[in-house]
Amino acid sequence: MKIYGISGLGADKRVFDFLTLDFEFIPIDWITPNKNESIKNYSKRLSSLIDTKNDFCLIGVSFGGLIATEISEILNPKITILISSAHTKNELRPIFIWFGKTKLIKLMPTFLFDPPRIIAKYLFGAKNNKLLNDILDDTDLSFAKWAVTELTNWENITQQKNVFKINGTSDKLIPPRGNTEMKLIDKGEHFMIVDRADEISEIINAKMKTCYNNV
Repeated sequence: MKIYGISGLGADKRVFDFLTLDFEFIPIDWITPNKNESIKNYSKRLSSLIDTKNDFCLIGVSFGGLIATEISEILNPKITILISSAHTKNELRPIFIWFGKTKLIKLMPTFLFDPPRIIAKYLFGAKNNKLLNDILDDTDLSFAKWAVTELTNWENITQQKNVFKINGTSDKLIPPRGNTEMKLIDKGEHFMIVDRADEISEIINAKMKTCYNNV
């Protein structure tokens, strides 16, 4: 069974390099959003990159988890695993929702979506500072602005049955919330897919084997 991975808004497929998975893993590259494109329409376009002829699973990290959730409603994978992410808008920090309602993000200049590295290190809780800095240096700021806008305006309140979350207890950006089935990583932070990759790999492999045996 194949696993398709979707990374975070300020990240790329390099965040998956530290995982050790027992199943075929295919990272999905971001595509350029159309002007004023909704997260639903974007997810529909991105879903066309997934081979649905055979059973498959999704992994979404941070903002990629929102996209994975939207794609899951379209394609119905065996399971969708969200890492450092949210299943519904009610699991996001209230301040994100407030920002979305103010419409201030659309007025912000694009360069403001390139955070000072010391602030990024604090928010992400990253131990691998070089990788985090490299990813941020390579981030398309126009894409980052679009993604933040869509995150703060996300409307999903549907809880799907085939969703499993892995969250860190010390995540400053998207702390563990809600009643979706969830595995907690003690003291895990937002960049834990890199910094705690061995633990997360073990959890994913165990969950995937359960799904595989039920195919």
